[in-house]
Amino acid sequence: MANQAPTLPLLTPYKMGKFDLSHRIVLAPMTRQRSYGNVPQPHAILYYSQRTSKGGLLIAEATGVSDTAQGYPDTPGIWTKEQVEAWKPIVNAVHARGGIFFCQIWHVGRVSNAGFQPNGQAPISSTDKPLTPQANGVDVAQFTPPRRLRTDEIPQIVNDFRHAARNAMEAGFDGVEIHGAQGYLIDQFLKDQVNDRTDQYGGSLEKRCRFALDIVEAVVNEIGADKVGIRLSPFESGDSNPKELGLYLVNSLNKYGILYCHMFEPGMTTVGEKIECPHSLVPMRKAFNGTFIATGGFDREDGNNDVAESRADLIAFGRWFLANPDLPKRFELNAPLNKYNIDTFCISDPVLGYTDYPFLDSTT
Repeated sequence: MANQAPTLPLLTPYKMGKFDLSHRIVLAPMTRQRSYGNVPQPHAILYYSQRTSKGGLLIAEATGVSDTAQGYPDTPGIWTKEQVEAWKPIVNAVHARGGIFFCQIWHVGRVSNAGFQPNGQAPISSTDKPLTPQANGVDVAQFTPPRRLRTDEIPQIVNDFRHAARNAMEAGFDGVEIHGAQGYLIDQFLKDQVNDRTDQYGGSLEKRCRFALDIVEAVVNEIGADKVGIRLSPFESGDSNPKELGLYLVNSLNKYGILYCHMFEPGMTTVGEKIECPHSLVPMRKAFNGTFIATGGFDREDGNNDVAESRADLIAFGRWFLANPDLPKRFELNAPLNKYNIDTFCISDPVLGYTDYPFLDSTT
């Protein structure tokens, strides 16, 4: 009998808490701006179900926790009854195909402008400093200078995350991912080059992390640690000691026993013709007690290597999964990948660049 080819590391099963995953390939949360009026739309049913495999983990696009959380057109929310009801058929479609579905809950903070805010108010943040020209890779002229949150206002924002997590459970999601990365509100508290507060939420490393950990504690108390993940990017968006920040956070998160930590691998660089990854997340991966998800420009080879060498338990793919709804199958067969079209990432069309990427099997 011929020896079978070894199973790709990315395609091996994994036990994430109570969830039995059939492979290690995760659909990363990606803003698509097709939720008109901040309400998820029926076309998302097809989009997410196309990318669902039995036992696969999907993380929904960033979803606002309140009417102050918005910073981009037509991103979904989960703070109203209408939004919760609109998510239900989308979640049901993923579950019908055997997928595990988490809702990423976020607040953009200062990455916004008055046009997105109630009554045209200034966006809120840890600071009143406006975005710098390098922030988020966009033209900062579109962002209104923020208003620094008062200390007594912070518990309300924490409660918004708690309420959003409860709503996600009502919508049928399997859990939530707290968005603490990429320069958004939680990250604005974490980073010492942004957070210039002098109260109990600023200054020392412990104080800068308090807001994030208050939110984690509130969400854990509301829905249970076994349904909570968090996304972090300590090496992005400006901190003087990102390794120290990352290690402090993961060690603090261990106290709450959350299900997973999802981190950006920073700065993959080209050396000759080979893309090299610095593996900066290894200390955080070793320190964290739960499931560790890495993301940040991985391809099939990078992902397999990281899983094989225990640098991550799971790998989240964004653009490649966006353009290849059958990505696990393509990785299994080492099949060619559809190229993604950046111009259609964030447009209002319910089909173009959204649900029209072809499958290997055109009858799928």
